[in-house]
Amino acid sequence: MTPSPRRVLLIAYDDAQILDIACPGSALDLANRFGAQPPYRIELATTGPPLTRTSAGILLTAAHNLTTVTGPVDTLMVVGGAGCEEAAADKRLLAQLRRLAPHTRRLASVCTGAYVLAAAGLLDGRRATTHWAWGERLARRHPEIAVDSRPLYIRDGNVYTSAGVTSALDLTLSLIEDDHGPTLAREVARELVTHLHRPADQAQISTFLAAPPPGDRLVRDLAAHINAHLAADLTPAALAARAGVSTRHLTRLFTAHLGTTPARAVRRARTEAAAHLARTSSLPLAAIALRCGFRTAETLRQAFLDHYGVTGDTFRRMPDTPPPLPPPPDQTPVP
Repeated sequence: MTPSPRRVLLIAYDDAQILDIACPGSALDLANRFGAQPPYRIELATTGPPLTRTSAGILLTAAHNLTTVTGPVDTLMVVGGAGCEEAAADKRLLAQLRRLAPHTRRLASVCTGAYVLAAAGLLDGRRATTHWAWGERLARRHPEIAVDSRPLYIRDGNVYTSAGVTSALDLTLSLIEDDHGPTLAREVARELVTHLHRPADQAQISTFLAAPPPGDRLVRDLAAHINAHLAADLTPAALAARAGVSTRHLTRLFTAHLGTTPARAVRRARTEAAAHLARTSSLPLAAIALRCGFRTAETLRQAFLDHYGVTGDTFRRMPDTPPPLPPPPDQTPVP
């Protein structure tokens, strides 16, 4: 007998982010093309008129009005976007989410779609994430939720929340792998020309390589240099010489614009890159250490312990449930 399709409902509203819809939709469609069994049946639903306007001005036609949808549902995913605040205040939408939640195998949100799940009470008592720029606001509004806006996505039971926009792809690849195994997920990732897949615990943005305030080009240029040349000489003296400033002035600039010293910034950037390679490649940890600028595997091991609380070997074997996240920058030991 042909297995019944896995029904995936993408919940949209006016001014939703089109990439929040397209990323999971395209990844699941490719999974079907590569032989997912049972396949996914992808449906767009709204609580308003079938024609919904995305924030890009592109109109999409929903297959269903959510009020007419009955269970069971395999995956219900609320997307994010500029219209999330109005959606979170839409009592019809919230009521329908509460109605369908008990009949849904897994609930998910992309980006600020977490605001909608939160308003419906579906994140109460759970750990959740959202776009880094919206996390603090979500935490203030919903103190009953353990908001952590650092990871790319978080799974808490059967509820998944993800960060901004393209992290929807990372989340969806993870769901495909859960459903059909790593081989199919790898084929989808390869077709999409993306990584398979960035680990859930990878930071949304590197704490030290996020663009600093535009007024300080020197710090921005050095941050880009660090990211592109992890194995190079990145001592404070070398960075200061590159920038044409004293090491003391360089430290003042990094502290003012990145909240940490140059040495700590470099160590954190190298550790984040090593964590990504540990999860997404088969390279030996000794090779990863050299590629990311650590002199020895033992130095890398200590960096993992300081930042993640586990060794590199343990980190590599861990499932998507994230290890302890790194402490704030000013608590990270200087190498």
